This record gives sequence, structure tokens and C-alpha cells, in this order.
Amino acid sequence: MNSRTLPRIALTAGEPAGIGAELIARLAASDIAADLVAIGDPDLLAAGARATGVALDLRAYDPAETVAARAPGTLRMCAFTLSEPSVPGRLDPRNAGYVLATLARAADGASSGEFDAIVTAPVHKGVINDAGVPFTGHTEFFAARAGCEVVMMLTAQGGARAGGDLRVALATTHLPLAAVPTAITRTGLVRTLRILCDDLITRFRIAAPRIAVLGLNPHAGEGGHLGREEIDTIAPAIMQLRAAGFDVQGPIPADTAFVPTQLERYDAVLAMYHDQGLPVLKHAGFGDAVNVTLGLPYLRTSVDHGTALDLAGTGRADPGSLFAATRLALRLANGKEP
Repeated sequence: MNSRTLPRIALTAGEPAGIGAELIARLAASDIAADLVAIGDPDLLAAGARATGVALDLRAYDPAETVAARAPGTLRMCAFTLSEPSVPGRLDPRNAGYVLATLARAADGASSGEFDAIVTAPVHKGVINDAGVPFTGHTEFFAARAGCEVVMMLTAQGGARAGGDLRVALATTHLPLAAVPTAITRTGLVRTLRILCDDLITRFRIAAPRIAVLGLNPHAGEGGHLGREEIDTIAPAIMQLRAAGFDVQGPIPADTAFVPTQLERYDAVLAMYHDQGLPVLKHAGFGDAVNVTLGLPYLRTSVDHGTALDLAGTGRADPGSLFAATRLALRLANGKEP
């Protein structure tokens, strides 16, 4: 990318029976200043445009062609063909391979520098697993393909935090709750906190990030009476990071950490598991929140919601989160503060 070309954003269309194609069509109809490249089935994107009433100009994607300006309604297509015709709202495991192929193409293109960022529409984890392919989510897929450790973080503009974005990162991601305590280790927490701090500095331009680390148990373990994970694992990891010069505080009880006066003190919160931190963030900014994968060698953002099968084909799905994810990707790609 240079000053004479638009940032090139790869858009993966996600689960074909869901709302991804409709959201991308709505995004393409906007005047957002990006070279938008949809990776998916052109017929699926055309159907999404019809459902939303968007006049979409689909053009074949040539990686060698740079774009200095994009007219609203224009969308370049990196074409992949569905294995089976898709029906809105009706999952089909036979299309799981197609979904994974689009993700792989985006990841490889971003790794090579062909794309400046990836923005993903939602996938359906269950139907991919039903096809016999172990799959726990975008985050884990991109991490495995890049061969690196990553951190899942969601951010919502404003929300409950005065003066800035609410950012919640996760120590563990898509695990059964019963598996969480053993998945939390001192080594893993130190690694996660380093990735979180490093990306807040390099990607988000926060010179000295302040991190709040939640406890795992109620009342952060109540001095060991409600569990020892805070004493044996979480606090030692925090002390190790503090000794290295990072501003990391905790363990903080999760039921008080999201009080607005507490949040004002921090740039991000590290939750121990998925449903400890994300319900608060989604309550604060659902529909406008963005999922960011930290630690990758490229930028990847995503929507904060699922495939919405009940809305697929109706044209009524709210594109707000996809717009927010694309805008954040653009700001980060351009090296600007979010």
C-alpha cells in the first residue's frame, strides 16, 4: 500500500446460509475508502445484494491491479464456488470446505502482504464440525495457519468506559467452562499479557498500556477461600509482568472491574474466560463492537455477532458491526490511533 492507492481489505463472506453476503453488500454500497475484495461465491454475493436492495457492481479481482478510488457499489471478487447451492437460513455441511478455503485464501494473502487487513463475516462453527472438520473459530484457525500465539480481544467504542474504547481480551477462548481452570497457566497468562501489551503499543498506539487482570473465582478467590487460582497462578503471572515494567494490575474481582470508575483506570481488561468478559462488552456496544485477533503478523478484525440464520435472506440484518470492523482495520492499517 502507498499514498496513491487505497488500503486493500479482504472480506470473507462466512457461512453461506447466514447474513455475511448481505452485510458485505451493504458495506460495498457505502463510500468507505478501501479497496474491498470479497472472497467467496459471486452468485452468493449477488443474492445478498438483491436481498438488501443494493445495486452491486461485481468485478473480477486481479492482485496486480491497484485501486486509487472506489465508487460506492463497486466490489472486487476473489471467486470461490460453493460446493452446493445455498439456501438462506439452512445450514449445509457440504459447504464447510468452501468456507475454510475462503479463510485460507485470506490468511495467505494477508501473510504475503497482498492484503492490508482481513475483515471476516461470521461463520458457523457447528456446521463445520458436522462436516468432520475440527474447528473452534476464526481466531484459532488464523493462529494455526500463521503458526503463532494469538489473543482474542473485543473492543466497543465508548461503552461504559469514559473517554475511550472498552477493550476486553481473553485468557482462554472457546472452551467448555469445566476446562477453563486447567487451561489457565502462569506461562500462558504471561504470554497472553505480553501479546496484549505489545499490540496495544504497536497497533493501537497506546504508549504505556494499563491492563486490568480479572480473577477466575468469585471475589477473586476471597483470599483462597473460594479457590486458589488467583494465588497460585494469576498473581504470580501479574508480578512477573510488573517486574518486567508492564502496568498490569490484579487479580481484580470480575463483578467490580467493569464499574465505570474502575474502567477509567485501564486501557484493557483481561478476562479469564469467554463469558466472563464478553457479555459486559456486548451489553455496552453490541452491533458496533469489533473482534480483533492480536499477535498475528497481519491485521484481522471481525463482527461481534453470529450468522443470524433467522435473518438470512431478509435484508434486515444490521451491518453496524461489519462497518465498525472495517473502519478499525483501516485505521490500524493506516497507522492511526483508533
